[in-house]
Amino acid sequence: MFRKLLNSELGRPAVEEYKSLPKSPVTVILDNVRSRHNIGSAFRTCDAFRASGIVLCGISSTPPSPEIHKSALGAEFSVDWSYRESTVEAVRELKERGYILIGVEQTEDSVSTDSFLNGTKKLDPDRKYAVIFGNEVHGISQEAVDLCDWTLEIPQWGTKHSLNVSVAIGIVLYVLTPR
Repeated sequence: MFRKLLNSELGRPAVEEYKSLPKSPVTVILDNVRSRHNIGSAFRTCDAFRASGIVLCGISSTPPSPEIHKSALGAEFSVDWSYRESTVEAVRELKERGYILIGVEQTEDSVSTDSFLNGTKKLDPDRKYAVIFGNEVHGISQEAVDLCDWTLEIPQWGTKHSLNVSVAIGIVLYVLTPR
């Protein structure tokens, strides 16, 4: 028999302590994500994997928002975030600051998440990365894809060609986060 652990037994840091902890070299960019619930889930997932932050772009809503808070469960207070009107503007800005830009998209030469799971590919811990996740219907804009250093693809074997953006964020941050 297994006993569920109480939240008090999990040893999670308070928000102020969390903010001072070392972060993953990965920043998440949301390219025109429509659903505030997906944005809230992105915050919660970024908190779980200690992402460096989130850049909300275009039509992506920003906190404060009851819908974001509902799925973020307060992670909008622990994860650093910023807003840019244009994803391309955000990508160019981060590129100028030395970030390696990774688009999560199905492209001709995309790298599979499997290469991170089997250890054939790893992120350089001395570099900074920005991972772009696209709109729920259209994915990442082609103009933003064109600015990426490489693209990452999650293998899928069903009839659908994509995953919910919040699910994709969880998978990608799991495989990219240094252990």
